[in-house]
Amino acid sequence: MQLNRYIDHTILKPTTTLEDIKKLCMEAVEYDFAAVCVPPPFVKLAKSFVGSTHTKTATVIGFPFGYSAIEAKVAESVLAIIDEADELDMVANILAIRNGDWAYLEKEIATIMPIIRNKQRVIKVIIESGILLEEEIIRCCELYARHGVDFVKTSTGYAEKGASVEAVQLMRKHLPANIQIKASGGIRTFAFAEELVNAGATRIGASASVELMQQALQ
Repeated sequence: MQLNRYIDHTILKPTTTLEDIKKLCMEAVEYDFAAVCVPPPFVKLAKSFVGSTHTKTATVIGFPFGYSAIEAKVAESVLAIIDEADELDMVANILAIRNGDWAYLEKEIATIMPIIRNKQRVIKVIIESGILLEEEIIRCCELYARHGVDFVKTSTGYAEKGASVEAVQLMRKHLPANIQIKASGGIRTFAFAEELVNAGATRIGASASVELMQQALQ
């Protein structure tokens, strides 16, 4: 398994510095990671560092709690695209999920998708699976499958529970084959990353990416 091509090398701390972004991007290019995932203000900088390599530039929308207004997520998405982000990891409105407001969630994704598709970008919808009931995860899979998102993503890494093999297996079972799964949140060992890939994840979001690669080579 070429783990490097599964990895979104990630830094999203509010204390992130310019040097952190440079280091992240240089590591991503060195290891040929799938993408770097950076805070919105650093998209342009990250894009300049990864240049014309195979590594894509990703950023987050509505991060980390997802309860930004739809209009705010639209604005964030447009700005990310202007700054040349290739991939957008959008946090679904977790409040709406937990309160069963599926009409709101339908409106949210229906508003965002034309922007993404018009500019031929990739969207990953984060559902925070670690704090959802099984039936809520299934309902999310059904909803986002209908709208043809590129990925459903397990976690932000900011909730009390991140990725799990069980959540990835459940998502894979209830998503069509063309919709991918990104596992993120608490992935610090190669063994766990491998388990998640075997369960159906096609991307791994991690800040410990270099350590994962070093473990893979042991």
